[in-house]
Amino acid sequence: MDALDKVLIWLVVGIPVALAMEPWAAFLHGKVWHRWGYILHESHHRPRTGPFEANDLFALTHAIPAICLILYGCVGPQGWVREAGFGFGLGLTAFGLAYALVHDGLVHERLPVGILKRSAWLRTIVAAHRVHHRDGEVPYGLFRGPAELRAAARRNREQKAVTTDEASPR
Repeated sequence: MDALDKVLIWLVVGIPVALAMEPWAAFLHGKVWHRWGYILHESHHRPRTGPFEANDLFALTHAIPAICLILYGCVGPQGWVREAGFGFGLGLTAFGLAYALVHDGLVHERLPVGILKRSAWLRTIVAAHRVHHRDGEVPYGLFRGPAELRAAARRNREQKAVTTDEASPR
């Protein structure tokens, strides 16, 4: 297997993994962190008193597998499985880096990423995430947070229309 084959495998595996992490993270956020995992996640919804919060432990649930997969990709037996594992680890890492820069850096100002404020798209993500912190509800996703808010607003309008229609005399 030559270098180009390896890079191709990394991209074919890593890009979909990175993209799939947003709905996976939104699912975990809504169904785990705001339910039985709230014992750790609650620290994220309260003012931070130091550089870390208990919620930061959730990052380990993806960082540890990413590290293991990348290491396997470096020292495992040669073949497509090793390269796919490496690509999977890269995808997890790429999403984790993007998430940390935007969420921890831009939204919560835990990292020096002021230059990201220039992006109108990232500013809408910040605004959507702040709605989540205010209400404790949707959006649970980060990058798709603005779309989740629009969908929730549309559902609310449709529900109101149905309720109003049912209440009107015929």
